[in-house]
Amino acid sequence: MNSDQIKGKMQNAFGKTEEAVGEAVGSRNLSNAGAEDRVKGAAKETWGNAKEAVHEMNETARTRADVTTGQPITARDKFAAGAEHIKDSSNTRMEEIKTYEQGKREQLRRTA
Repeated sequence: MNSDQIKGKMQNAFGKTEEAVGEAVGSRNLSNAGAEDRVKGAAKETWGNAKEAVHEMNETARTRADVTTGQPITARDKFAAGAEHIKDSSNTRMEEIKTYEQGKREQLRRTA
C-alpha cells in the first residue's frame, strides 16, 4: 500500500465522519464539506491504486522480457494499456456517480 492509498482512505473516512456530524447537527455546509472530502479521498486512493497497478505491470513486463524469447512486451506498452484501462474505468464510474446524483436531485425536486 502506498502513501496516496493511505491518505485517500483517511480523507474518505474523515469526510464520512464530517458528513455524518453535519447531518446530525443540521449543518448543510459541514455535510457538504464532508462529501467533498469523501470525493477527494476517493480520487486520491484511486490515484494510489493506479500507481500501484502500474508498478505491478512494470514488474511483470520486466519479468516477461527477461524470460521471453523473441519480441518482449515492454513496460511502456503495459503502462500505456493499463493507463487507458484505468482512465476508462474511472470515467465510467464518474459517469455513474453523476447520473446517480442527478437522479437524487430530481427525486428531491419531485417530493418538494
